[in-house]
Parts: sequence; structure tokens; C-alpha cells
Amino acid sequence: MANSERVKVRIPSKAKKGEIIEIKTQLSHDMETGLRKDGAGKTIPRHIIARFTCTWNNEPVISSDWHQAVSANPFASFFALATSSGKIKLSWFDENGETLEYIHDIIVE
Repeated sequence: MANSERVKVRIPSKAKKGEIIEIKTQLSHDMETGLRKDGAGKTIPRHIIARFTCTWNNEPVISSDWHQAVSANPFASFFALATSSGKIKLSWFDENGETLEYIHDIIVE
């Protein structure tokens, strides 16, 4: 599960069946390219989020591959069709094998 201090999410808790909802998320992450140097002149190791996915009841909503040109604290905004109540899962995968997840329950009436 994602650290709540690192993830900001805006997803409605309820939606009407057939409604198109907007999902907004921002992850607090430096997205180090491996090109910068610290104060001592040493290269800061590359550390980026390489992939972002969203599923609704385990069905894919969106999937994107990110590269070093993505800014620090990446923001994503997209739309989804409300079909059934359940869980929306946002996942961020970094190049070091770490995965951050945020799960949100939504009720579709």
C-alpha cells in the first residue's frame, strides 16, 4: 500500500452507473535521471517510476510507461466509465523493483 504522504488522489466515492468519472493522482517522487550531481560532485543514481497502471475490479483502465523525461512529482489525470462497485487500484512501478499501490473503494448506484 502506498504511503499516504507520498500519494495524492482525487477519486469520487460514489458514481452513477454509466457516469464518466475523473481520476486524478500525484505521486511525490524525485524522478532522478542519473544526470545530476550532488554537492560533492558525485552523480545522483537514476531512480524513476517506469510504469503506472490503474485497474477497476482487476480490469485495466489505463497503463502507461514513463521515462526519464517525466517531471518530478508526476501527475496523472484520466477518465473512467463507472460500471460496477468495487475497487480502483493505482500502481506505480519503479526501476528498482519497488511498487507503490493505492486502493480506493467506489460505490456505483
